[in-house]
Amino acid sequence: MTVSRRPVLSLICALVFLFLTTLSSRAQKAEHSAGANPIDPKTYGGMKWRLIGPFRGGRALAVTGVPSQPNTYYFGAAAGGVWKTMDGGVSWDPLFDKQTTSSIGSIAVSNSDPNVIYVGTGEACIRGNISFGDGVYRSNDGGKTWNNVGLKDTRHIGKVIVHPTNPDVAFVAALGHAYGANIDRGIFRTRDGGKTWEKVLYLGDRTGGSDVVFDPQNPHVLFAAMWEGYRTPWTLNSGGDKDGLYRSNDDGTTWKRVEGNGMPEGPLGRIGVAVSGADSMSFTR
Repeated sequence: MTVSRRPVLSLICALVFLFLTTLSSRAQKAEHSAGANPIDPKTYGGMKWRLIGPFRGGRALAVTGVPSQPNTYYFGAAAGGVWKTMDGGVSWDPLFDKQTTSSIGSIAVSNSDPNVIYVGTGEACIRGNISFGDGVYRSNDGGKTWNNVGLKDTRHIGKVIVHPTNPDVAFVAALGHAYGANIDRGIFRTRDGGKTWEKVLYLGDRTGGSDVVFDPQNPHVLFAAMWEGYRTPWTLNSGGDKDGLYRSNDDGTTWKRVEGNGMPEGPLGRIGVAVSGADSMSFTR
């Protein structure tokens, strides 16, 4: 006996049509929902960028705020020291005039104790005309007084971060000497407020750290960017075999290079890292 295939094919076609119709309907509903509450251009139409100072600070690589103090911000100039505003930029006070360097690479304020501030000196954007720093400074009183807490020979610091719940735990991404090889490069960690430092990620005397961040959902997880970047008086070398993005799952004690899954191969150059606060499985560079 021969069985006709036409009823079976008709059933399959009907199911496929129903599936596609359902998808189209859901897409239309989603589009309608998104368009039902558009943002009124009047809400942001009048917003304009304006310069709020400090007008004598110079170009900046380091700016940060204090989440618990919405009008308090810190500004670090490449050759103009550290400045602070407590009124949303109406007025600024210089905080670093008495220190031995005025080149600022990064500023980090402790979320758990906003009086604790770390400053990494020496800009890590190594242009043809740059000034270097002399390590990491810490303030325990909101920037009124400072102490140099080490890493004096790093010279150029790309990033400083503070643990979200412990102001004595901090990480430094140090690029190192801009014009020569040196061993004070890579990622450093302190767990005692800067009294001692551990070099937790080191790839050689030519490859330094350009960035380091916590996973905002899990501070045991960190990402660090490493860069073989250095200058001569006539050229810039950017990129080497050890460049890349590195990840630690154990508070920065051990690190593994992130490879595959779309990461390009070869020298990568300077990398900046940001981890999503909404979905920490996603990060951008």
